[in-house]
Amino acid sequence: MAATTARATPSRGARTQEKIQEVALALFAEKGVDRTTIGDIAGAAGIAEGTIYRHYPGKEELIWQLFSANYLRLAAQLDSLQAGRRDLPGKLRVMVGMFCSLFEQNPNMFRFLLLVQHGQLSRVTEDMQTPAKVIKTVLETAMARGEIPAQDAEVATAMVMGMVLQVAVSKVYGRITRPLGEVADQLAESCWRALGGGQAAARGEG
Repeated sequence: MAATTARATPSRGARTQEKIQEVALALFAEKGVDRTTIGDIAGAAGIAEGTIYRHYPGKEELIWQLFSANYLRLAAQLDSLQAGRRDLPGKLRVMVGMFCSLFEQNPNMFRFLLLVQHGQLSRVTEDMQTPAKVIKTVLETAMARGEIPAQDAEVATAMVMGMVLQVAVSKVYGRITRPLGEVADQLAESCWRALGGGQAAARGEG
């Protein structure tokens, strides 16, 4: 029993790293990535700057590790959720709902991903499963099934992500004051319609 407990307890180093990440996310979201220094993070975490450098070579590597780990985790969660739904409207609802829930439950993480994505996406490799790849695969499958009209999958993916992320940006800047969970279904329906959902059925009825 004692050995099991020891293995289950995070090491001191792991706890320190978790604290660094938690503090860094909060500061990045509050001050911005460029205006946050290693000294700021160390001070807020109550540790020496050298302690951070024992875990990360520098701020850029800290940003990348935070981004890549959470970006890929988001992709895995999206993929798992969409796999449990049969049709595209259902898949859109759960995926959009997850984005909205992430914003409400972990706003620092969501803001961080929004802030740094353009600077970090160039380091994403082809073998990494990303949220964009998950959405693209879902849309390509829907096209093959005739749920939505055939169209450029990259453009369609950008449309869906753009609609969701622009709403989140408006929330960040206070232009949207309602919880995003309250608009998730409306947003998913808008994505469905923008993709041409229901057009095939409407033509069939005619």
